[in-house]
Parts: sequence; C-alpha cells; structure tokens
Amino acid sequence: MTSIACGIDIGGSGVKGARVDLETGEFIGDRIRIETPQPATPDAVAEVCRELLEGLGVSANVPVGVAFPAPIVHGTVPFIANLDGSWAGIDVNELMLRHLGREVTALNDADAAGLAEVAFGAAKGVPGTVIVTTLGTGIGSAIIVDGTLVPNTELGHLEIDGYDAEKRASSGQREQQELSWKKWAKRLQRYYSHVEMLFSPDLFVVGGGISKKHEKFLPRLDLKTPIVPAQLLNTAGIVGAAYQASREQQR
Repeated sequence: MTSIACGIDIGGSGVKGARVDLETGEFIGDRIRIETPQPATPDAVAEVCRELLEGLGVSANVPVGVAFPAPIVHGTVPFIANLDGSWAGIDVNELMLRHLGREVTALNDADAAGLAEVAFGAAKGVPGTVIVTTLGTGIGSAIIVDGTLVPNTELGHLEIDGYDAEKRASSGQREQQELSWKKWAKRLQRYYSHVEMLFSPDLFVVGGGISKKHEKFLPRLDLKTPIVPAQLLNTAGIVGAAYQASREQQR
C-alpha cells in the first residue's frame, strides 16, 4: 500500500478533503472544506473536488478516494437522496476522470467510515465480522469481514416490528421524539439484538456525533457481541476513502 492517499467526503452541506498518512490514519496538513454547490449536480460537485485537490496540492501519483452519500455499485450511483436527483445512473469514476483527469475510487460514505475504524480505529486488529453503524439522521452501516468490505449494506432500513429501523432507533428520532436515554436505549436494544441475530458479528462499532455521549446509552445495552464507540468520528469518511483508494491501486 502507498503511504499517502487523499480522501474526499461529499456531503449534503460540504465537500471535505485531506491527504492521509496511511501508517497512522492521520491527516497530513489541513483539511479543506468547500460548501456543497446548490444545486449539487454531478458536474458542479466534481468541479469542487477538482478545487479541493488543487488546494491540497495532491500530485498525480497519489491515490484519491471519494466517499459518497449513496450506494456505489460498480462505480455507479443507482439512486440518491442527499444530493441532486440527476446523480442517479451516473458513473462516478467516469465523471471524476473527466473533471479531475485522474481515476478515483468511489465508495459509500458509511462503508468508508467502517473501513477507517477497522484500519485505524476502534476495530483495528479485530478478526472476523465487524459491523460499524453510524447513528445520525438515519442509521448507516458497514460490514467488514477479516478486512474485506461487504459494500452497500443498508442495515438502517431493516424492517423490525413493522417499522423501518432507522425511523425508530436513529439519533435523529431520539431528538425529534424527545426520547430519554433510557427509552432510546430500549429501541437500540431491539435494533442491535436483531442485527446480532442475523449476523453473529464479532464486534459492533457505533459512530455518529452521538457516539461522543456513548456512556449515556451503550452501557444500557445487553448483547452477546461487544459494542464500542467509534474513535475516528468526523475524520472517518476521508480516512476510509483514502485507505480504500490506496488498496484499490495495489490490485
């Protein structure tokens, strides 16, 4: 693997990028953030990515990974919720090659965060099946088996008790419904017990901004599987995208 790669994390409000030291998972120099253009069309977002790479001074031989708020199936966006609808059907690799003059590795943002936790964070050195969940407005998920990503899992959309899981158990729902930590933990218990039954993982990692308050809810959960807070937090998307880009370049 190369020792340096660049990660770009595309979000609904901002596009962030940094060069990453792949020995440590830490940023090299500053992170750059540019507001997501409105409307966030493919060409407009790709131009912002080009600006980021120029601002970061990323040379042509440095691998570039792009974390994206949608599934990425063989480089293509099948559907999109958080950016402009014109992204549906777009080949991200072809788009970025046209605007950046270089190939990139595109992946789902939850998958990028999961890979970062396995490579550098809370799941580093853990063998077997690791499930990383991101509790935010919805529930993002990543499944990594002995270092290999199972891409585009949407475990936040499991149907549990007749509900879309994230409509009951996300951090966003806790705030919206003004749930106490105890009531929310009961919903998390139902969710994680179900996922545990389906996959029998070796470790759960819980990310998202709410994981900073993990002591309020994680100790209330009763699972066979160890469950721990994420370590990388808001750097995970960039770090995971850079890490995966470096791995893809070696193949």
